[in-house]
Amino acid sequence: MRIETYNQVAQIYQGNKLGKTQKLNDIAAGRDELTISRAGYDYQIAKQAVAEASGIREDKVAQLKTRVESGSYKVDPKDFASKLLEKYNALQK
Repeated sequence: MRIETYNQVAQIYQGNKLGKTQKLNDIAAGRDELTISRAGYDYQIAKQAVAEASGIREDKVAQLKTRVESGSYKVDPKDFASKLLEKYNALQK
């Protein structure tokens, strides 16, 4: 066996080891990254705004409560029935 050939083969294997080690170091140094689309970001902002908003309009409730307690709040039965049917029909679709 010729020593020069052995040295050349050893150099090739040594070069491959360094290349693999460098690749592993590059992968280890990389970081995972998450990107949210603009639509997803807008959805999250809207969802947060709705969660923070009060679903009850206190001023409207207080006004209606006063009218009901005083007896001045009157409901037209036809309006009530039409709204009730409208909601029912919307749920059936």
